[in-house]
Amino acid sequence: MRPFSGSDCIKPVTDGINRAFGSREPWQVATITASTILGTVWIWTVLNQDESLYARGKRQFFRLARKVPAVRRQVETELAKAKNDFESEIKKNNQHLTYSLRLPEKGMSKQQILALVDEHLKTGHYDWRDGRVSGAVYGYKPELVELVTEVYGKASYTNPLHADLFPGVCKMEAEVVRMACTLFNGNSESCGTMTTGGTESICMAMKAYRDYAREHKGITKPNIVVPRTVHAAFDKGGQYFNIHVRYVDVDPDTYEVNIKKFKSAINSNTILLVGSAPNFPYGTMDNIEGIAALGVKYNIPVHVDACLGSFVVALVRHAGYQLRPFDFAVKGVTSISADTHKYGFAPKGSSVIMYSHKKYKDHQFTVTTDWPGGVYGSPTVNGSRAGGIIAACWATMMSFGYEGYLEATKRIVDTARYIERGVRQIDGIFIFGKPATSVIAIGSNIFDIFRLSDSLCKLGWNLNALQFPSGIHICITDMHTKPGVADKFLTDLRSCTAEIMKDPGQPVVGKMALYGMAQSIPDRSVIGEVTRLFLHSMYYTPEK
Repeated sequence: MRPFSGSDCIKPVTDGINRAFGSREPWQVATITASTILGTVWIWTVLNQDESLYARGKRQFFRLARKVPAVRRQVETELAKAKNDFESEIKKNNQHLTYSLRLPEKGMSKQQILALVDEHLKTGHYDWRDGRVSGAVYGYKPELVELVTEVYGKASYTNPLHADLFPGVCKMEAEVVRMACTLFNGNSESCGTMTTGGTESICMAMKAYRDYAREHKGITKPNIVVPRTVHAAFDKGGQYFNIHVRYVDVDPDTYEVNIKKFKSAINSNTILLVGSAPNFPYGTMDNIEGIAALGVKYNIPVHVDACLGSFVVALVRHAGYQLRPFDFAVKGVTSISADTHKYGFAPKGSSVIMYSHKKYKDHQFTVTTDWPGGVYGSPTVNGSRAGGIIAACWATMMSFGYEGYLEATKRIVDTARYIERGVRQIDGIFIFGKPATSVIAIGSNIFDIFRLSDSLCKLGWNLNALQFPSGIHICITDMHTKPGVADKFLTDLRSCTAEIMKDPGQPVVGKMALYGMAQSIPDRSVIGEVTRLFLHSMYYTPEK
């Protein structure tokens, strides 16, 4: 008996193929073969895209459903109503103002312009100076405003793009970056740039890592792995730079990213791992050490988004509070974004993106070598940049100094912990996870939490609404550390909650009902269209 060989397995297959194609013309065999190969490749491509087949199928289903005349009319009716509501709100807010639809025939005087500026700045329902607004304005001191106004005025026409003309402004930016790197435990190799805000800092990091992975690893279909709670700027960066964002759910108790699921989301096209310190919705901090360990294991850069935490999260341990390591002291962390216009108290329009090594920063830069206008290079999205903002940020940091920031950090975190303790004692509501620094997120298992937001709004408080699950949060700033503000918030929170608890099953009405309704609409493209209408309304001017 001859020994068994592999050809014994293959022969039945080849015989079957020969029988199937034996009666066909050569061109038919070629056509069937080519069709089979192309079909297989197409199926493989469809099944192996970054976005799941379910998500793509769901989107296609709603796209087709909206072609049904009755559905289309209903959607268009609701969108028209939303557009009218948004514009009506704008008209109401600005009804006492006159719109300028063309340049004035003659230029206005200084007094006229300043009077108009004051009128415009008085619009709105909230007085953000009294400490009832969540986040938005992180500090306000008249003497600091006076300083940065004068500094900005002196540097208002400078532009660091022209380094030969304004070397002093470039020096100021370099010092802002170096001082920030020092706060976040960077060594002599750490580096970075200033940007116009946290979103640009995050987008610049994504651009840098995309280009770095393309050059050094040959990755052409990049993805990043991020917690579900990460800032929406990462989604924006994904849209801008064609990077797929792979979201990982957070633990339902701690509201920190699930490290096991995080590890499972990593694949050969992953160019960046991200963690928040802390995240915007709940103020909890991800396990940066765990994420960084994965970065080291798989040789993938790790970005820490500290835009919200800013100088407070950098100094909270110095102020006597416990916090897990998260900065450049953690092996594997390669970049950090932090907003100087938040807890750095600089004027709006300034942030810092920092890297552990210039090899990453190199890929943030945009360089054009063959332009007729000359060799062109810029460090960030902008070409021309506002030297006035750089100077004002630098002046703010020099004015505060280490001790000033440390004292502010202690005030803010002390106030946040005081409010946290008070909230935990109120029946009917709970706090999401454990706040790391200054954000306290509140939910309820008994009543619609947006009823509480609406009640507080009527008392002058402006909080942030959260979704999936429903919640609200207050971001404690230096404005809330003023005498009586924290106690007033807790008093109003207790009274509003107690009133709602008398009839907890009552549904939310008015504008806050829209937040709950928006979460229940399965076709998220409709919510996207409503959001675009809102953004358009911000630029409303009357026809006449």
